[in-house]
Amino acid sequence: MFKLMIVDDSSIIRNRIERSFKASEFEIVATARDGVEALEKFKEFRPDLITMDLTMPGMDGLSCIQAIYELDPTAGILVVSALSDKMTGLLALEYGAQGFIYKPFTDEQLIEALTKIAEQKPTV
Repeated sequence: MFKLMIVDDSSIIRNRIERSFKASEFEIVATARDGVEALEKFKEFRPDLITMDLTMPGMDGLSCIQAIYELDPTAGILVVSALSDKMTGLLALEYGAQGFIYKPFTDEQLIEALTKIAEQKPTV
């Protein structure tokens, strides 16, 4: 069972991602509306995997990815963003994200991308 945190400023997207993982090997341990809240909840819940929006008020996704990576370089981060700017996607990967999918997405795309990251995580 993998612990999952969902980070997105849109409650619609957070709820949609939660519904995608209701009956799966992923347990949703936290949700966050922005990077600041995500960092607090990351420290508290230590999720294995994170879905991360890039465009959020306060601390954006790129800054949050960097901060989480500094705390735990093994955290599995999947960027889920409407941004189609390739440079931003490459930066997210450079900062520590392991995958990137674009909004809108299907449940299958989301589950497949997160499963791929989960399979690559080092086992402790």
